[in-house]
Amino acid sequence: MRSLGLDVGSKTIGRAFGDEGGLIAMAFDVWRRKGHVEDAREIARQAGAEAVKAIVVGYPLELDGRVGRRARAVHKFIEVLEVELEGQSVGAEIHLWDERFSTAAAERTLLEADVSRARRKSKIDAVAAQVILQGWLDAQRNKREENR
Repeated sequence: MRSLGLDVGSKTIGRAFGDEGGLIAMAFDVWRRKGHVEDAREIARQAGAEAVKAIVVGYPLELDGRVGRRARAVHKFIEVLEVELEGQSVGAEIHLWDERFSTAAAERTLLEADVSRARRKSKIDAVAAQVILQGWLDAQRNKREENR
């Protein structure tokens, strides 16, 4: 099953894709935000083109687990994305994934790979989307194994 991971920020959306087998997430790109409608339209278009069945959106909860301002903003984006997915007949289901510490994990990954500061800045959101999606893929695989 093809999947798409999103790290939705105020200025950019990091994107990552999962492989067909649902094992590995790969950072794809960073989309510069243009507004909820245009952003959602692009995500829905790409999901349709890639035959995506699951869209995993990082949910930025507060450290104590509460839903704060950033999570509410992501939720508003998801509402617009749901309309676009329906309008474009994209049969993808949206899943929320706790993204706390995903950017820190992405930063560590890029530092360990000895990526320059300038390149880290341009890639961090896509790698954060990869971390989010990989966490979700691993959880799905664990659920399947438990049900055997």
